[in-house]
Formats: sequence, C-alpha cells, structure tokens
Amino acid sequence: MAKIVASSGLSEQTYLPPALLSSPPKTHQREYIKEAEMILLPLMDDLLTKAKLSPRDIDILVVHCSAFCPSPSLSSIIVNKYSMRSDVKSFNLSGMGCSAGAIGIDLAQNLLKTNNNCYAIVISTEILSAGWYSGHERSKLLINCLFRMGSAALLLTNRKEASKTSKYRLIRTLRNQTAFDDKAYLMAIREEDDDGKLGVTINKGLLPAAGEILRSHMTILGLKILPLTEKLKHIVSVIRKKFKDKQGEIYMPGFKTAIQHFCLPTSGRALIGEIAKGLKLDGRDVEASLMTLHRFGNQSSSSMWYELAYMEAKERVKKGDKVLMLGMGTVPKCCSCVWECVRPIAGDSNKNNPWRDCIHLYPVEAVSSVSQT
Repeated sequence: MAKIVASSGLSEQTYLPPALLSSPPKTHQREYIKEAEMILLPLMDDLLTKAKLSPRDIDILVVHCSAFCPSPSLSSIIVNKYSMRSDVKSFNLSGMGCSAGAIGIDLAQNLLKTNNNCYAIVISTEILSAGWYSGHERSKLLINCLFRMGSAALLLTNRKEASKTSKYRLIRTLRNQTAFDDKAYLMAIREEDDDGKLGVTINKGLLPAAGEILRSHMTILGLKILPLTEKLKHIVSVIRKKFKDKQGEIYMPGFKTAIQHFCLPTSGRALIGEIAKGLKLDGRDVEASLMTLHRFGNQSSSSMWYELAYMEAKERVKKGDKVLMLGMGTVPKCCSCVWECVRPIAGDSNKNNPWRDCIHLYPVEAVSSVSQT
C-alpha cells in the first residue's frame, strides 16, 4: 500500500474519515452512519442556504454512494432530517462506482423532463469506512490507497426564472455499459477473501476494458456534438481501415473543436494519461484532473465537481464555454454530461469553493505533466 500511495499522485493533504484514522480502523455500521451525516448534512445546509430555498421546496432528491447502502437509505436519512415533503421523489443509487455522479445527473434530467417547475438536488458521495479492506490480498488493496473523502451537491431546475441565476445549462447526457459481457462484469467485484474479509477485487484487465468502452462512448458522443469536418474524417478512416488499409489507424476526432474544458475520471494518473492521449488533450486540458487527484484524491462520483471548481477558481470558464464531464465506473460503465456556461461566473463561488485556501499553490509542477502517468 505504501508503494501504491507513493506513486499515486496524491498529496498528504487528502482526507480520510475519523473511523479510518483509528488503529485498527473502525469499520462498523455506527461509524458508517456518522461519516454519512458528517458529510451529507452540512452539504445540504450549504446548498439550501446558497440557493435560498427551504427543504420543502425540493421536488426530486437523488443520492448516490457506491459502497454503502443502509436501510433506511441515505436519501431517506436526508428526507427525515430535513422534514421534506411526503411527495418528494427520492432515489438512492448504489454499486455504480465513480460513474454515479454523471448517472445521477442523467436520472434527474429525465425526471425534470416529465415534471414541470421542479427543483432537483443530486448528491454525490462515497462512505470510505464502509469500503475499507482489512485483509492482505493485493488485488483488493488498491481501493484503500486511492479513494479519499469528498462530496458534492448540486441543484438542477426546469423553472424558467432560474435561467437568470443558473451557472450552467445541461446540453446532453450519454450512457453505455458492458455488464452484458461476463469478462467485463468481473473486472471489479466486491467479494470476500480466503479469510472472509470483504473487499473490491480489481482485475488486471480493467484498464484495457475501460479503454474499449471509452472509445465506443466517445464515438457516439462525437457524432452528436462534433463539427461535420471531424465526423467525416473519422468515418473515412473507419471505411479505409475496413476495406483498404487494415493496418491503418482509425482517426480519433479532436474533441477540443467542440469542448473547451474537460473533467476526467480521477482514478489515477495512468488512466488520466490514457484518456488524454485518446482525446488529443494537452497538459492544460488535464490540469484540473491531475490537481484534483493530488489535492483531494479519488473522490469517486464527486471528483468531477472538484475539477469544475478548480477551473472556476482559476477563472477559466467563460460564458458560452462547454464543459465535458466524464464518469467511468465498475463493470466498466461510462457516462458523460455536456454543460454550457450561461453567464459570467468569475469570482462567483470563491466563498464556497473547496480550492479557495490553496488555489494559489496550483498547479503543482511535479504532477502536472501527463507524461508522468
């Protein structure tokens, strides 16, 4: 574990819950609930205060956490603590890995399409003490090393008056997965070791499998958002490879022709580097991803929001810019969201931005090069 952490790209400023700082770590139900309340309740307080809303104004609530699925559910805990309405549409997603953040947005978007004048809150988190592995199998230790505390809550709405205050407009979501394939299905699986200790086994073929689903995902997304010239180049290269030059490479469209900012999975420097290579991204494009991994670690489904907060703190997001959020989870599965900035936001979130006390220290040169991944 020490070797993995040393080469992971994480700094010593990342966060672990109190339960995992004990020796030995406290891994039982009471600690899981404490951690959940420590994260979720202040998060809701901050969001409702900033939006000047009452809990009873909320029509839709989506909470997702991969490792911890209690009864009552996390969404029910929030409904109970805030005395929300009896008709609030609440959903609890679990077991969907790091892609759950984008999947939660996709779910909320579909609900807003069929319900008018609604407010929806989507909360991304991970309860680390529930996913801690205390055994010795190497394939299960990776989760302990890379994942850190973090969470994000966001407010979505289809109310017309919100167009004056909202920061982003959701343009498109896209999902695909490979759970139908037995080999992909077993790439990352939670199971007991020989001593009966529960942990997530990460198999060696996960990175190539993730690369395959990413290629198919970006091909579909590219056909929907890329300019015509980039689409034609890709189609011509596919035809040429099939009928003329079977050794030739398929042209990967340049997504920077349609997207200005990228929030990539923070599952490790190697994955960030491979995605950057495939999408033809440079160091500045992946800076937010690498710096988020360094400062906060892999925060599972909430990492993409810390990346966006980094760009906002650096005042790089301008009105009219488009942001691609890419979530990849176990199985593997892939989900993306494309947002458009609809108003100037420079200095808008300095008070609540998680980078506010350290943004002047970033980027850190030692981890800013994709070539080190």
